[in-house]
Parts: sequence; structure tokens; C-alpha cells
Amino acid sequence: MTSTRLLRPARALGALAVVSALGVVTACSTGEPGASPTTSAGASSTTSTSTTSTSTASGTTSAAPTTSPSTTVTASSTPVPPSSCGQRLASAMTPAQRAGQLLMVGMQSSGSSRALAAQVKKQGLGSVIFLGGWNDGSASVATVSKRLQAAAGGDLLIAADQEGGQVQQLRGAGFTRFASARTQAQSSPGAEERNVTAWSRELRKAGINVNLAPVADTVPTALGAGNAPIGRFRRDFAPGSPRTNATYAAAFVRGSLAADVAPTVKHFPGLGRVTGNTDVTASGITDSTTAAGDPYLAPFEAGIRAGAPLVMISSARYPRIDPDNQAVFSKAVITDLLRGDLGFDGVVITDDVGAAKAVAAVSPGARATRFIAAGGDIVLIAQPGLAAPMLSAIAQKRVSSKAFAAQVDAAAARVLDLKVDLGLVRC
Repeated sequence: MTSTRLLRPARALGALAVVSALGVVTACSTGEPGASPTTSAGASSTTSTSTTSTSTASGTTSAAPTTSPSTTVTASSTPVPPSSCGQRLASAMTPAQRAGQLLMVGMQSSGSSRALAAQVKKQGLGSVIFLGGWNDGSASVATVSKRLQAAAGGDLLIAADQEGGQVQQLRGAGFTRFASARTQAQSSPGAEERNVTAWSRELRKAGINVNLAPVADTVPTALGAGNAPIGRFRRDFAPGSPRTNATYAAAFVRGSLAADVAPTVKHFPGLGRVTGNTDVTASGITDSTTAAGDPYLAPFEAGIRAGAPLVMISSARYPRIDPDNQAVFSKAVITDLLRGDLGFDGVVITDDVGAAKAVAAVSPGARATRFIAAGGDIVLIAQPGLAAPMLSAIAQKRVSSKAFAAQVDAAAARVLDLKVDLGLVRC
């Protein structure tokens, strides 16, 4: 049976909500057909003629107009929609607990799961990710997952990077070895969806509820393997074809959702046109082509429309979108393009900003605060030791900036809404 737990209606463009630091949602005019008209001020206006109205069981009946020259007409107040479950849960947390929801730390195969469990409990961390290559099979991963979940009280996002091909962190008994995206696209979209559902059920059985896949990047045919992060490892579904990548990225998303595993479309707005791998270098990571409205954005939009609840942001540079900031620190990329133009209202996550060379020149604390200030939600760090300085930086900045405090709280609410959809928490 196909699960629909994770499938939430996409927010219509223009139907926005303003979230306050206290978790209160104020509705804005949607401008959609059938919406009740309001004045441009949204509340009241002064006019020489006013109309009184009487509510009836079947609607509102207007009475005769009056002619008092100074009468104030109060527009029909738009009902304030109830806050989401995530917003209500976030409002009941301390600021430190909300900040903890915004970090995802790495669990290395060579590390101590008991030590990480203690850290998760102490710092109130909201997410972990299996890294470093786990080759002992599903039972081993499930044991660690249960230990970490117990430390978090059962509400932990536990992620893996399970794309296929050379990017498959979990292996061994219970995990199917499957081909790269390039090879996956040789089957039909329907077959891809069914296969991904089967692979995702293996993840869920091992305690994984988030998969950092699919790749939605498009590598130009002329660049091919010269593209170090994607093309070299055949991580794209089809070189030079955003249409094909869109079809298979959407199929991957649907297959994951059917198994109650949250997929992550990556690496927005695309790593296909760079030569350098942001994990290992700060050189060759500028994409001078991609801009708003670019055809290469189509696979990301397709993944979002298919219901992807997470989008991963690239750490590369896109000067035609933002000449001053890397995408991971860019309001123009995250808030204006992804959330605005593409209408994405889910969880935005970084690529690794712990060990990645692309962000090494930025202090750990600033990596976290700049990402959140740009509109992001979950900061992924391979090294758990960086959680402390990041949490400290978030705490300090929220004291000095009410706007940033509101962003932290809104981000925590989005993360908690994802956890609600996954059945990890409830109101």
C-alpha cells in the first residue's frame, strides 16, 4: 500500500504566511480566485459611506448604506489559520531546544554510537546521519538507530546518503546494492519508482527515515566527467537533459515517500556546471551560467512537485543569482528563488558544512547562523564536535537579533512539521 503520510499539499505561490517569533501565524491576502476582497491596508479604511451588514445562517446580508462622512469601515477580518503542529511544538520548547532541532551530526562507522547518543541527549540534537561507509548490514545499523532514537526520546531524524552506485553509505546483508542514477534511468520511470520503494523499505527497517537523495543536478554533455562532484561518479540520471533528470528525480521522490522515507532533492540550484567538488576544494566551484528561470532548475521543481519534503543547498557560487554569497549563505538562493519562485515550504538542509573545504574560510558558528539567516533549516556537519560552537553562535545571535530569533523558531517549526509527517512526534 502506498503511504500518503508525507504528502502535503504544496503551498500556492502568493498564499504566504508570516510566522512570528512566538509561533503565531498571520494570514496574508492570497489574491486567489474566490478569496474575500480586502482593502489595500488589509484592516480598515476611512470613507464617506459605510455599510453595515448582518450575518445570517446562509451568509451575510448588506443593510442600507449610511452617509456619515467620517465613519470607519473595518474590513471583514480574515480568519487566522491555526498554527501547524510543528509551530505549536516549537513554541513549547526553550530557545536552546529549538536550536538543537537545526543540527544534523555525523555518525561515523568507526565512531562510538554511545558517545553520540549521550551528545544527542545533552544538546537536544534533532538529527543524525550515518557516514563513513557502514558495511555490516541492516541489523547493525538498526541497533545503532535504536540507541540514538532512545537518547532523543524517539523523535530523531536519522539520515543516510543512499543514492546508488558509488554513493551508498549502507551496505551488507539487508541492503540491496543498486546501480548509479545514470544506470537507474535505463529502466522506465515506473520501474524506478517501484525499485526505490523497495530500497527505501530496507532503510526504514534499519531505522532510517531520511534519505539524502535523489540528485537533481544536470551535467552538460560537453562537461561530462570533468564535473567532479556529479558527472565523474555518474550521479545524474541523464547528462545534458534536465527533462529526463526531472522525470527520474520525481520518480525517486515518489518511491521514497511510498515507503515513509523522506527524500531530499539536491544540490540546489545545481552542481552540474562546476568543475570542483565542494567537499574537497574551494576552487572551481563557481557556476557562472545558472540563473533564475534556468532550464536546469526543472528537476528540482519536479522533485518538489512530487512531494519532496527536503531540499539540499549547494555550497557552490552562483553569481548570476547572488554575486556576493555562496548558495548555502544566500537569501537570494534559499528564500527568494527556492522558497519564493519555486514555492518550496519544506525543510532546507545544507550539504556538509563541517569538513567541506568550500566553507573552510568561514567560522563554524557563522556557517550555522548565516545559513539560518538566509532561510535555511538543518545544518549538516560531519563532525559532532562542531555542534557546540554552532549552538553557542545561534544562541548569541538570537539574543542580539529579534529577526534572527524568529528565523530560528520558524526553522525549528518546519523541522518539527517534518517529524510530524514521519510519525515521530505529534501534538
